[in-house]
Amino acid sequence: MSSFYEIIELINGDVALARADDESNEPLVTIRFSAESLAFLGEEKFMVAKAMIEAGMEAAGEIADQQAEAMLDELLEGVDEAEKLMLH
Repeated sequence: MSSFYEIIELINGDVALARADDESNEPLVTIRFSAESLAFLGEEKFMVAKAMIEAGMEAAGEIADQQAEAMLDELLEGVDEAEKLMLH
């Protein structure tokens, strides 16, 4: 199942990533900028938050790939070389 995500602004001004199809709209990630940061960024806080979220999603994807590879390696440890090369 594929989910769509949206970047939203919460009532308190924080920026959050939430599932678009989730009725509770509970954020997966919340970003809070300090008053000093907000004074500097202004409305560009969304552009910065988007870049932060994209970087986090990329890192999470890499972690998932590493975990999947480790699981595959673990499964293949018990298989002998002849079975690995055999076509089924």
